[in-house]
Amino acid sequence: MNRLFGAKSTGPKPTLNSAISNVDTHVESLDVKLAKLTAELTTYQQRMSKMRDGPGKSALKQKALKILQRRKMLESQRDQLQQQSWNMEQANMMTDNLKNVMTTVDVMKDTNKTLKKQYGKIDIDKIERMQDEMQDLMEMGNDIQESISRSYDVPEDVDEAELDAELEALGEEAEFESSLGLGVGKEGVDGMPGFMVDEVPQFVDEPPQQGKVKEAAG
Repeated sequence: MNRLFGAKSTGPKPTLNSAISNVDTHVESLDVKLAKLTAELTTYQQRMSKMRDGPGKSALKQKALKILQRRKMLESQRDQLQQQSWNMEQANMMTDNLKNVMTTVDVMKDTNKTLKKQYGKIDIDKIERMQDEMQDLMEMGNDIQESISRSYDVPEDVDEAELDAELEALGEEAEFESSLGLGVGKEGVDGMPGFMVDEVPQFVDEPPQQGKVKEAAG
């Protein structure tokens, strides 16, 4: 039986990618043969264009006809192989997409289990109570800050108009005291208070009097 049908193959099974590669290689070899036949037809066409009608031209035409028939047969085979390669590529892309979908589904299942396990440990009521406590603490802190920063009998409703009026009144008072001659006594020199004017002592390096100089010379 094995002689008739052959022994069972024990090698690795061909994959879809290897089948596509084999078909593409066959298509490339057919393209080479087709290019060669096209070149031969071009040569016959050039030769027949320079010949007159007769037996010689008819013989070349028969050879060109056989080459054309062979080229059409090879083109048909090439088109079929290209269609097979395209179909296998489509199947390969569908297989890859299916693998990606299955991988995504497995990852989503694992993620779902992990999330359920983690969220099951969370107590929503405890979180709500913690948030309420944090809000109470924030309000208590704001009350403490407001109490500490409270001012004591300091008027806060002083505007710029009141400030300008106060400065103008002080200027008029200073001019009135200067007109009465009270500027030097109370304010000292150049408007400076008297207690801030230093008392300069009388040192001995003052210029000597003229009478005392004459007595010394006599």
